[in-house]
This record gives sequence, structure tokens and C-alpha cells, in this order.
Amino acid sequence: MTSVPTPIPSRTQYVLDAIRHRILTGRLTPGQALVETELAAQFGVSKTPVREALKTLAGTGLVVMSQYKGVTVRMVDADMAREVYDVRLLLEPEALRRAVGRGALFDAAREALTRADDATDTAERSLANREFHRALYLPCGNPLLGRMLDEVRDQAALVSAVAWAADPSWEREAAEHREILRLALDGDADGAARVLHAHIASFVARAFPEPGPEEGQR
Repeated sequence: MTSVPTPIPSRTQYVLDAIRHRILTGRLTPGQALVETELAAQFGVSKTPVREALKTLAGTGLVVMSQYKGVTVRMVDADMAREVYDVRLLLEPEALRRAVGRGALFDAAREALTRADDATDTAERSLANREFHRALYLPCGNPLLGRMLDEVRDQAALVSAVAWAADPSWEREAAEHREILRLALDGDADGAARVLHAHIASFVARAFPEPGPEEGQR
């Protein structure tokens, strides 16, 4: 028998969405402490929905709960970035290949790409790019595959936010997005998957390059 997920109470969902948005847009930075009483006062709620929201965010990998340090926004380093992007490389191109093969229209991807192009700041662009990738893999026809990619997309967006802060490369990535969508709309499943794989791999390689032989020996 399939279990039905328990709905998240509305106040908890409100706090959850607000904290997630602040993390993914850089208003809350990696390593920053998240204090329940302060957040409750900011959002005008009791500590209970804040505590439940932080537990959910810990489950998605955006925050870390420690007995000694409390709750903090997750730090991003090369190991974390490569771990998250390795999962994307394994699953996302295949999900797109299947979506193209099923004749997906990708209307949501086109809309997200337009929002990214029209964005006036990095935060808005980051959220639009996140939705663009989701719109590519969600019509794959395998709900479990979609949920697995959903589980890492917050962490991937956090990696992107940190990388963009150090080296804004969104124009290059936007051009790659347009090529991926063009191939998908043309029905070229293998081509779209191949370019998506290269897109994901090149981003993490640029943002978190592997150490050279000499660096590795230090």
C-alpha cells in the first residue's frame, strides 16, 4: 500500500518557502546561523512552524543541524558540489531524453528561459534557471525519477548561487540553455541529453575545478 505524504501546515509552508528563498537568493549565506526565536519574530509566528520548516530544510540538504552549533545554512565546498552534480549527471540527461521521447511540449521550460533572460537580478535569474531545469526533467514519465531530481535541486541551486557570486557565468549558461531547449523541441532526444550533460559537467568543472597533481600532493 502506498503511503500518502502528510500535508505541511500552512504556516510551516510559509516559513519554509521564505527561508528557502532567502538561502537560494543569497540573503542567507552558507554558514550563517538560523536562530528559531529570531526567525519566528521576523515571520510573526511561533517557534513551532520555524522548527518544523528547519527540519524539512535539513532533509533537503539546505541547512545543517548540529547539537553544538545549532542550525546553519549549509556550507558549499568542492566535495559537496561534485557530489550533488554527480547525481544530476547520472539522472538528469536520461530524464530529458525520456521527456523528449514522450513528445513533451516544454512550455514551462520556454517560460522559465524567458524569465531568466528578462531577470533584473541574480536572485530572480537563479530561481528561473532552477525552474528551467525542472521543466526539462519533470515530463520524463517516471514520477520517482522526477522526485529524486527534486531532492537535489535545492542543493544544486545553492551551489549555483555560491559559484555565481564568485564568477558570474550566467550568459554562457543561458546560451547553453537555449541550445538544449532547441534540440528538445526539435525532437533530438540524444542531442539534447548530450548537450545537457556537457552543460552540467562544465559548470561544476569551472566553479570547482579538480586540484592539479602538485596541489593534490600538498
